[in-house]
Amino acid sequence: MSTDQPARRAEPAEEPLLRQLATLPNMISLVRLALVPVFLWLLLGPRWDGLAILLLVFAGISDWLDGKLARWLGQLSRLGQLLDPAADRLYIVATLLAFLVRDILPWWVIAVLVGRELTLGVCVLVLRRRRFTYPEVTYVGKGATFVLMYAFPTLLFIQTDFADPLIIDVLRPVGYAFMIWGGVLYVWSGVLYVVQTWLAVRHRPSGGDERPRNAVAGV
Repeated sequence: MSTDQPARRAEPAEEPLLRQLATLPNMISLVRLALVPVFLWLLLGPRWDGLAILLLVFAGISDWLDGKLARWLGQLSRLGQLLDPAADRLYIVATLLAFLVRDILPWWVIAVLVGRELTLGVCVLVLRRRRFTYPEVTYVGKGATFVLMYAFPTLLFIQTDFADPLIIDVLRPVGYAFMIWGGVLYVWSGVLYVVQTWLAVRHRPSGGDERPRNAVAGV
C-alpha cells in the first residue's frame, strides 16, 4: 500500500478548462475516448476483430504517449489526470462487455471486474461528497491496466479466423495467464482504493477547517 497516495481536499483548478483541453496530451486522451464506441461497434457489429485489435493497441500506445508528452512538455493538468484513467476504464469495460456478449470469458470473471468499477464509482462519489479530490492513480492500478491491455488483444486474436492454429495454441495460455494476472492486480487495486476512501472519510478534518490537507490524520 506504500504506492498509494491518500486523497486530498479539492483545490481550485490552476488553468481554465479550454486551455487544458488545448494541450496535446489531453487532445490525445480525447481522441482515445472518442474511439471507445467505435471499438465496441467493431467487436459487436461486424466483428472485425483485426481492426478492433489495432484500435486497442493504439489505445495502449496513446495511453503511454500522452503521459510522457505531458511530462516532457510540462503540460500536466487536472483534466488530464481525469481523462487518462477514464479512457482506460472505458476501454476495459467495453472489452469486458463485448467478451460477455461473445462468450470469450466466463460471466463471473466479468462480473468481478465490472463490480470493481462500480465499487470505485461509489468511492469517488463518497470522496466528492466529503470535498476530497478523486483518488490518485496507483502503481498497482496502472500495472493492472498495462497487463490487461496485453491480455485483451491476445484473447481477441485467438478468436480470429486468419490466425494459424499453431499460433493460437501458443497464445491461448499466454492470453489467459495475462488475464489472470491483470485481473488479480485490478481487483487488488480496487481494494486499495476502498481503503484509501475509508481513511479519507475516517480522518476528514473538522467542519470548520477548510484548509487543503492530507486526508490521513496527523500527516
